[in-house]
Amino acid sequence: MGEKPPIFRNSYWILRHGKSIPNERGLIVSSLENGTRAEFGLASQGVEQARLAAELLQKELKEKNIPLDNVRICYSPFARTIDTAKEVASVLDISFESPKCKAMTELRERYFGPSFELLSHDKYTEIWALDEKDPFMPPDGGESVADVASRLSTALASIEAMFQGTTVLIVSHGDPLQILQAVLCATKEDVSSGQEDIVSRTKQVMVHSVLSQHRRFALLTGELRQVI
Repeated sequence: MGEKPPIFRNSYWILRHGKSIPNERGLIVSSLENGTRAEFGLASQGVEQARLAAELLQKELKEKNIPLDNVRICYSPFARTIDTAKEVASVLDISFESPKCKAMTELRERYFGPSFELLSHDKYTEIWALDEKDPFMPPDGGESVADVASRLSTALASIEAMFQGTTVLIVSHGDPLQILQAVLCATKEDVSSGQEDIVSRTKQVMVHSVLSQHRRFALLTGELRQVI
């Protein structure tokens, strides 16, 4: 997705969690309370997807001559993302208990609100139709696209303050990672901006035309991408 802009001190890869038990059951599990429950972790197929993604990342980094010692993993505190991040850390031989792996609440799943929680994932189409119409309008009691974009921008700023010159893998969820890519893509194209800090730069591109099109950046479960 283009050259690394000077405002970023690290390289970034993103990984959507592997296929989860909620995915298998066709359920929306988006609240922090439900998402952290062990019974909503990875399905066996998801564990395999996480392992394959880790092996792919390992191969890509080797080709770029980037040492695995240089990798940091930042992940959502949901059961399905913890399981995914643990699998990746295991393959890359990174201690999950070390400072190289960090849970960040800002990377959590988008909360779709009580009207959707634990209901069929067929209802995502309703949410995405609303997003396209108005990405600043949240589903009842949930988070709007703009809400998620704001906390992801805060997460990026925190990661940039924590690490320098590393390769950061962000393990998160479908909607947050789509939204993150939409914002980053627009940020990189916005060469006119004089703002240097990440929060200011990303805030400038959080406009209807950018946020409403986040579905263009959809990821499959267990899909890995380099974004910066």
